[in-house]
Amino acid sequence: MTRRQWLTRSANGFGGLALAVMAAEESARSESARLTHPMAARPPHFRAKAKSVIFLFMDGGPSQMDTFDPKPRLRIEHGRPIQLPELPTTVFNISDRVFGSPFEFRQHGESGQWVSEIFPHVAKCSDQLCVVNSVVADHSEHTAANYFIHSGSGFQGRPSMGAWVTYGLGSECNDLPGFVVLDSGVIPPGGMDCFGSGFLPASYQGTLFRRGEHPIADIVPLEPDPAQQLGKLDLIRKLNRGVVAHLGSTSEIEASISNYELAFRMQSAVPELLDLEGETRATKALYGLDQEETAEFGRQCLLARRMVERGVRFLEVLTPTRLGRTRWDQHQRLEEGHRANARATDKPIAGLLRDLQSRGLLDSTLVIWGGEFGRTPTAQMNGPAFDRTTGRDHNPFGFTMWLAGGGVKGGVRYGVTDEYGYFAVENKVHIHDLHATILHLLGLDHNRLTFRYSGRDMRLTDVHGEIVDDILS
Repeated sequence: MTRRQWLTRSANGFGGLALAVMAAEESARSESARLTHPMAARPPHFRAKAKSVIFLFMDGGPSQMDTFDPKPRLRIEHGRPIQLPELPTTVFNISDRVFGSPFEFRQHGESGQWVSEIFPHVAKCSDQLCVVNSVVADHSEHTAANYFIHSGSGFQGRPSMGAWVTYGLGSECNDLPGFVVLDSGVIPPGGMDCFGSGFLPASYQGTLFRRGEHPIADIVPLEPDPAQQLGKLDLIRKLNRGVVAHLGSTSEIEASISNYELAFRMQSAVPELLDLEGETRATKALYGLDQEETAEFGRQCLLARRMVERGVRFLEVLTPTRLGRTRWDQHQRLEEGHRANARATDKPIAGLLRDLQSRGLLDSTLVIWGGEFGRTPTAQMNGPAFDRTTGRDHNPFGFTMWLAGGGVKGGVRYGVTDEYGYFAVENKVHIHDLHATILHLLGLDHNRLTFRYSGRDMRLTDVHGEIVDDILS
């Protein structure tokens, strides 16, 4: 072989080496840009149908057969032993007796969606809902289940869905965090780790906005002179950059620098965001701000809409628990508890959907409703008789969540549970599938959205997840 022949045959190999070096350099520049400007908006992998997500998290686990998945057989066999060969192990020692729903169901809209009587306002939006009756999770206990639905893992310390989304896309809002959690009552079991960034850079963790007049501590500047505060910030920035120059770039220091700068901008943006005087009386009434029972959750839903307008990428609104209400975790007094929680959330949720639609935002905003699991069709009883104290235990084997807007079909039902509502039996949608679908709607390939950690490329869906194409518009 001559030298010329050897060079000719080796050209592609040399080109490949050069391309690999260039790709590595581009990747390094990209990661450096993420550290310096972690929330800068980034292009999706492909054309997105949704720009933002609002996750209405119903902490505690609403009962599917009492909300959006009616099961007539439960009423027919109410009080009798359930006709299943064996009941799966759940959290508590429940009975084997069937518990018929205390609520009536009716079909609504042109789509004929079945909705429980406890959601009269959401029922009027039924043609916008994509109701998935066949969601499946891996855990029956609240803390692990909360970690799982938020992060795709039942273990503490993994990045949450909101962190992955903002890591992948950044935010279109310069003056507010990209991932915001609106606290309407109490933090779910598992604590703030449900909204953490895990091994992702610290900038991507959720920022908690508590209810009340001052949702974030220290939002009011201490210095009366803005120039004095800017001088302090400039000094802090120089000191931090000095540490970076000496020790090298680290996620924590870069996040600290970015957070100081964001906090300064938030001192102007947050008071303006919280000032609802510019909202019309009709809009406030739409969310239920004029009624004590719905005012708390309604305000958080209205703030979620205002944040979407400003370009915040991922919002989670937590279940309210004041005024005698509890979480959706009704092991006892299910009828009383589910009615109370529905009264507090039904009108604000319907108001959010209508408001987003009227402003042309629903098509680009994915709204998700659901809890960490569902409930059993059998009763959990302390005594021998059924009465108003009866409740249900945890059930991750087949439960309901719904989606609206953001590229999903409206007025459809997907998946089927058995006649008791215990197990998903048709078109199962695992939480990993749900995560993959949410990322897909945002223009992100769940297989490509990875972060190198502990020797492998980690992702929200781990090694699982299939996109549920049948629910996409």
